Amino acid sequence: MSLAKYSRFKLLRYIGIFLITACLLFACYASAPTKLKRPPLRVVFGSFIGEYPGIIAQKKGFFKAQGVDVELIYKRYTQLERANFSAGKYDGITSSLGSFIILTATNPDIQGVIIIDESIGADVVVAQSQIKTVADLKGKKLGTNLGGFSEVFMAEMLKTANLTSDDVNLVKLEALEIPQYLSNNVIQAGHTWEPHLSEAIKLGGHILFTSKRTPGLVLDMIIFRNDVIRDRPEDIRAVQGWLQASTYWKANVQEGNAIISKALKIPSNTLSLEGVNLSDLGENQKLFQSSNANSIYKTAKIYADFFIRSGNVTRIPELNSLFNSSFLNSAS
Repeated sequence: MSLAKYSRFKLLRYIGIFLITACLLFACYASAPTKLKRPPLRVVFGSFIGEYPGIIAQKKGFFKAQGVDVELIYKRYTQLERANFSAGKYDGITSSLGSFIILTATNPDIQGVIIIDESIGADVVVAQSQIKTVADLKGKKLGTNLGGFSEVFMAEMLKTANLTSDDVNLVKLEALEIPQYLSNNVIQAGHTWEPHLSEAIKLGGHILFTSKRTPGLVLDMIIFRNDVIRDRPEDIRAVQGWLQASTYWKANVQEGNAIISKALKIPSNTLSLEGVNLSDLGENQKLFQSSNANSIYKTAKIYADFFIRSGNVTRIPELNSLFNSSFLNSAS
């Protein structure tokens, strides 16, 4: 074989080896499992201040530090989004305990996993100046969000004066509607909270009753659909970052207020944690214990019994299946 032919043969051999090696490497790469990036965990939250720590968790990186990308969606009217949540548009949603109980009547495939706050004075019934006591409400019109925790809160207030819902006229209103309807004398009292409370007081209203007198009753939670709980348990566990943000906010009030003010484009001086207890991990673990005197199960039964009596639900939910405390534990 001539030197030229030998060189060409050697070159072709090297090219052949290169191509075979490249093909094998490509085949190995193509057959190797690829780790797909999980979509963000989409959580809807509303306009009560106790629902805002998620904003701080996102800004400070508490969610990402635990390995989850959370997309927060702010809606002033979260009750309008519950159908979208049930239909799968969102993975999770913040909800009062009472509204959660109502929602389980039509969508049993959901669970509450984290308690984010308790109202210890932030929820109020504000009244016109001539209404001096709860007893003065007899025969009057009261604004409340019927079919939710607001109605139960009203009922607990009325009990203090030996009144029931039959002794007053309940008008279905949102918290933000109370100041104007109170000012226009459409109602004589109503259930609301900040920043709407300050507006109602500016228009001549005064505080008649607060959630200081209903300890443990008014709680907010994060609830998830069961398919998300089944398919993305580690992501949901990482939402403990929300509780981490609550602790951070309480220790850094001005910074927390500034973060929320910027995110929601609201004045920082309208933000106040007065009357709100932002729940931490330890409080969650206690409230999820059925043996605890103030457990979430006992409070849920108060709502369930009320809604059965009022006809808002037709069956008592299986309370033990509504809550899932496993995400309060560290990953094993």
